[in-house]
Amino acid sequence: MAPDPDALLTTGRAVIARETEALGALAEALDHRFAKAVDLILQARGRVIVSGMGKSGHVARKVAATFASTGTPAHFVHPAEAAHGDLGMLAAGDVVLLLSKSGETPELAPMIGYTRRFGIPLIAVADNPGSTLMGAADVNLVLPQVAEACGTGIVPTSSTTMCLALGDALAVALMTHRRFTPENFREFHPGGKLGAQLSRVEDLMHTGDKLPFAPTGTMMGEALLTMSEKSFGVVGVLSDDGRLSGVVTDGDLRRHMGTLMQMTVDEVMTTTPKVIGPGALAEEAVALMTETPPRVTCLFVIEPDSNQRPVGLLHIHDCLRIGLG
Repeated sequence: MAPDPDALLTTGRAVIARETEALGALAEALDHRFAKAVDLILQARGRVIVSGMGKSGHVARKVAATFASTGTPAHFVHPAEAAHGDLGMLAAGDVVLLLSKSGETPELAPMIGYTRRFGIPLIAVADNPGSTLMGAADVNLVLPQVAEACGTGIVPTSSTTMCLALGDALAVALMTHRRFTPENFREFHPGGKLGAQLSRVEDLMHTGDKLPFAPTGTMMGEALLTMSEKSFGVVGVLSDDGRLSGVVTDGDLRRHMGTLMQMTVDEVMTTTPKVIGPGALAEEAVALMTETPPRVTCLFVIEPDSNQRPVGLLHIHDCLRIGLG
């Protein structure tokens, strides 16, 4: 018998609604202990060691990864492996963050004991304030006791969603305090779509002898040789003092085809070319090239306050190569 699509949709919406309610309860439950946990992490000279068992462990891995990518050194330690040698990953100066729905997860015992023995600060997350984990911790972040979204109460759903959101809240609070910027974020995300979106023009532009330039007064025959040699489909026209006076593009060539070889670059060039600064995001360059008429395939890069002296050139293919455009 085929499932009823409407019934499935109703179930899906109900789960999301229950988890949304759980997040609202979590937001209301946050108190001064959240700020104390953030302060404890900020004071740490070492790393944040995040751990949990089962579904809490999967959440702990994500929380550790989010910390690490936003300026808070962190890694995940599996609690079962901790009892077989990985406790050596904990050191003085670290802070331990343990996640557990009940606070009675037996596999966490070795890590709890180790932190108490060596004076390593412990932050606990659980929904039972009277649990063993909460009783041992330096800071308790108590999850509201809400119904799991599965309806039966046996599948971690609302509880893991709250743990995940709480980890994100800690990470964002930490990065906000540290004034963590998109530039910092890119240092940890050089690859993938995020890295591409945060790339700067100066990271991609061509410089030095690769740049296609011709001084004012150059005959178009010579300028065409430069355009062909450099392979960008454009020539920048430089004044005597090195300023960009204009550019000659493929479109300019077509507009003067009949008399082109008798003309100089000054007569053919576009005198108000699009340019961009080296510190601009590559995404901004793509938008300037493709979304703002007239469309172009290249931008000369001009240092701010340099009196239009070019320092590089960015081609649309450079942006496409990293996944932009």
